[in-house]
Amino acid sequence: MSEVENSIRALVGGATPQFALQLRDRVRALIADLDASDPARLEGERQISRLERLAEDGQGSGHIQDHEQPLPSLTLGDESD
Repeated sequence: MSEVENSIRALVGGATPQFALQLRDRVRALIADLDASDPARLEGERQISRLERLAEDGQGSGHIQDHEQPLPSLTLGDESD
């Protein structure tokens, strides 16, 4: 694994929806000068897609894996009181 691939994985490993787009831009900068067939560029493009989905879906939504349970909805009660 190359140094750039390691940098990408370290950068995006703990990504949260709030910072996903900023991290996406950093990954784009890291891979900008790499050849289209470079494994680090391919990993960067894969992570860019993941970060964009994370930013769009947000925390607590999106795809649920077979072994996961969905998060319960937050109910604040009837506000018409």
